[in-house]
Parts: sequence; C-alpha cells; structure tokens
Amino acid sequence: MLDVFMLSRIQFAANITFHILFPTITIALCWLLLFFKLRYNRTGDEAWYHAYRFWVKIFALSFALGVVSGITMSFQFGTNWPGYMETVGNIAGPLLGYEVLTAFFLEATFLGIMLYGTKRVSNRVHTIATALVAVGTSMSAFWILSLNSWMQTPAGFEMRDGVAFPTSWWEIIFNPSMPYRVGHMLLASGLTASFFVAGVSAYRKLKGDHSREVTLSLKTAVYLAAILIPLQIFMGDLHGLNTLKHQPAKIAAMEGIWETESGAPLQLFALPNSETKTNDYSISIPRGASWILTHSGDGEIRGLNEFAGEHPPVAPVFWGFRVMVGMGLLMLFMSWTCSWQLWRRGMPAKVFLMGLVGMTFSGWIATVAGWYVTEIGRQPFMVYGVVKTADLVTNTPASHVLFTAIGYVLVYIGLIVAFLHTLFYLARKAVENSVEDLDPEVTGGKA
Repeated sequence: MLDVFMLSRIQFAANITFHILFPTITIALCWLLLFFKLRYNRTGDEAWYHAYRFWVKIFALSFALGVVSGITMSFQFGTNWPGYMETVGNIAGPLLGYEVLTAFFLEATFLGIMLYGTKRVSNRVHTIATALVAVGTSMSAFWILSLNSWMQTPAGFEMRDGVAFPTSWWEIIFNPSMPYRVGHMLLASGLTASFFVAGVSAYRKLKGDHSREVTLSLKTAVYLAAILIPLQIFMGDLHGLNTLKHQPAKIAAMEGIWETESGAPLQLFALPNSETKTNDYSISIPRGASWILTHSGDGEIRGLNEFAGEHPPVAPVFWGFRVMVGMGLLMLFMSWTCSWQLWRRGMPAKVFLMGLVGMTFSGWIATVAGWYVTEIGRQPFMVYGVVKTADLVTNTPASHVLFTAIGYVLVYIGLIVAFLHTLFYLARKAVENSVEDLDPEVTGGKA
C-alpha cells in the first residue's frame, strides 16, 4: 500500500508532467509566430500570413491547457504540501507573484489582440501584441525557473526557527544554477516547438498539402532545430558541470557511480542495482564519465555511497538522463539530415518526412525525461540540503489523495487525447483548404 507521502508525490508528478508539455510548446512557438508575422510584414508574402494564422490556433489551444493545468498544480502546494509554503513561502510566494504580475498579466492582456485583433487593430499594433505575448511567455519561464533553480541550489536566505527568510533577492533570483537552467529550458522549448511544427508540417505534406505555407513552416522549423541542438548540447555540458559542483549526488545517480573513483567510466547501458550497489549488465566507456564531467580522464567523481540515506533513487534518474540524451542525439541526426536535404533537394525524402512526423512530440519526451532527472535527482530534499520532502507533506488521509490523483490522471488523459485529436483535425482541414496555394518548388514553378 502506498502512503500519503508517495501518493502526494505521484499526484504532483502527474500534474507537472501534463502541465510542462504545453509551456514547452508555447514559450518558443510564440517566437516562431512573431517570426512568421515579421516575414509577412517585410515581404508581403501571404504564405507567411497563412502560416501565422494556422499556428496561432495551435498556440491558443496549448496556452489554454498550460494555464489551466498550471493553476491546478499550484493548488497542490496547499492541499498536498502545506509545509512547503510554511517553510519557504517568504521566497516562493514573491517569485510566483512576480511571474503573475510581470508575465501572466502581459500574456493575458495581449493574447486577445493576438488571436482576434487581426481586422480590429492596425497591423503594427497586432505585431506588437504578438511580440509582447512572446516576451511574456519567456518572462514566465524565467520566474518559474528561478524558483525551481533556487530549490536546487538555494542561496541568499537564512533559516530562523525553521522558516526561510530572504537576505538577498539578487542571490535568490540569480542563484548558482539559474543561468544554466533557464538557458537549458529555453533551448528545450525551442527544440520542442521546432520538431512540433516540423512534424505537423511534414504530416500535411504527406497528406498532399503542397502549399508554400507548409513548406515555409517546415523549412523554418527544421533549420531552427539544426541551429539549436548544438547549442543545447553545449549548454547541457555547462549545466552538468554546474550540477557536479552543487549537486554531486544527482550526478552520481545520473552516471550510476556507486564508489568514488578517478577515471570513472561512462555507462552506456546498465541496470543499477540498489541492493548490491552495483550496475548489472554494464556496457561502459573507460574514463568516459570523468572526461565529460571533469574534462580530464583522471578526474574524480564522488560515488553514491558517500551520500548514504541522502541520495536520489538511482534507476529513474539514470534512465531518465539516457532517454533525454538519446532523444537529443536523434534530434541532431534528423535536423541536420533534413536540413541538408532541404538545401540540396528543396524537400526531405518521404522517409524523412515520415521520420519528422514520428518526432513531432520528441521534444515532449526529452523535456519530461530531463525534468524527471532534475526533480527526482533532488530527492530526498524539497529544497536541496535545507528541508526534506517528507517533512512537508500533508496529513490528509491517503485514500483522499488516491481519489484525487486518479481523478487528475483520468482528466488529463481525456485532455491530451482531445488535444491530439484537435491538432491533427486542424492539420487535415488545412490540407483540404490548401489546393489553390500551390508551392512552386513542388509544381515545377507553375503556380
């Protein structure tokens, strides 16, 4: 039987897993919309405007689901984790408030103009509204990630009678891991939106949509992904070095390193065994982990056994990290291969278009896996090294938490099915309405 602690963690995990899917799309998708709008303004090419009108519908749908699930998630600080606000509310409360005041209000104010103001305001005002919504989504990410980063690498506070009080808001906001987390997440959003747009555009191509609108969308998304993925790999390396310095137990779990050692191997595959504190069926590269994490083949990495009782569960962190990295490598291959084919042929081969469709939600997989590494890797602490998660849980009966958790999961399954159905319904409708807007690259120059 699961106790109230584990049920509360499962419920919160279900909520945040569902919630993070949609901000991961909208943060970067809004910047893509701004790019489409600016290209239309500059060239007068109606294809850019049609691309904007199609994707703004998807943005609105994703934004709505992100807002609703975010509000639901915030309620759980009171229902499932009352000790959280009692202990660190002096820091978490203002940061969440800044997010609402500077970001959410900005998005909510100008979103209506962005969605419905095309024929009601001037083109200039409409473009400015789109830009402000894009800024708002990024500011929202900044504040939320600043709080999450503080929970990972707390700074600028002092504890008084078991309660955290701020001593430096600069150190709180710009804590040691914040720049790396914000950069890593914004790039992740860019990749998620890129493959999302590329996948849906490839789906439309395969369904017979030869409009310039879909070609321009596909090219923009593929080229953007090809640019962002090397930057993400570089940022991931910097983030890993920062995590090694501030959260060595998380790194040990990610790499499956049990004993402190110099020249630690890189585990390509293994089954971490918490009972024997070894890795079963290990396939590794000698000294690989030390090279990556310390940039020296003889670099020392602390093992999990040094953190007995205070290190995260190894298997989910170990495998979550490998899923994230594996998906990143697949993104690198697909984006660069399709970019080369776009440059040489004007359009990827059919098999690669099918591959892009298959990778429509690859950003979701990588982001959720990375988020699990981040959050599970922080355990057993809610605020790393300061307060443990188990000390903040509700005393609500476990049966009540189980009931609400089941309810959340059922609702979220229904919403994600509805989202996917609506997404591909809109794509098919766009195919039906695209017959008169032929792409010269496909028709041999005949419009």
